[in-house]
Amino acid sequence: KVGWYNAILQPAFRLPYPDDTLAFVVLSTPSMFDKALKPFVNKERLKIIRDPVDQCVSHHLSRVKEKFPDQKVDVIFDYEILPSRKPKFLAQTAAHVAGAAYYYQRKDVKLDPWGKKKIYGVCIHPKYGGWFAIRGLLLFPDIQVLFLEQSAPVDCVSTEEKRIELLEQFNFHWQDGRYRDIIEVKERYSEEQKAYFATPPAERFRLLGLTQ
Repeated sequence: KVGWYNAILQPAFRLPYPDDTLAFVVLSTPSMFDKALKPFVNKERLKIIRDPVDQCVSHHLSRVKEKFPDQKVDVIFDYEILPSRKPKFLAQTAAHVAGAAYYYQRKDVKLDPWGKKKIYGVCIHPKYGGWFAIRGLLLFPDIQVLFLEQSAPVDCVSTEEKRIELLEQFNFHWQDGRYRDIIEVKERYSEEQKAYFATPPAERFRLLGLTQ
């Protein structure tokens, strides 16, 4: 429910829908690269003019909208921002309240070792660890779900030591990706996919055989 999300945020970040409005958080799993992105690039090669992943996600979510011709469906993508430069929605908060992935933050550590340092939180999925991404939000403004029960996300990094290790790795060593394996995972990115996301965005077109 949109209300679960709005209830824990400051007014500037709340979504302009009634509390009982139905929403879905859309995640991409490690197999997205082979099952969705590469086929999309092969098929739409000449139409790709901005980030290929963003365009691929947009393509698939527009197809989801087509499945509901009698419903109003609003889509917000993870990369969209407001004129104020704030994101249109806080992806990790949305994933947490939807029960999709646990958003570990500084407040989840009792004995905080970081003093005045800025520490960013990170979502961990019980199956994929950090090997996934939050891509968007599907909202159904005309569907009110009064009796939907909230599911808590799985707290899969449950010890104090592991949470400190996770936040340390994410904030200070994120490039090496070790934080993604803070738990044992069922699936992770392929070497090709790791290389793709480790490449600066401007050079990724070349990796996919595209000219910019």
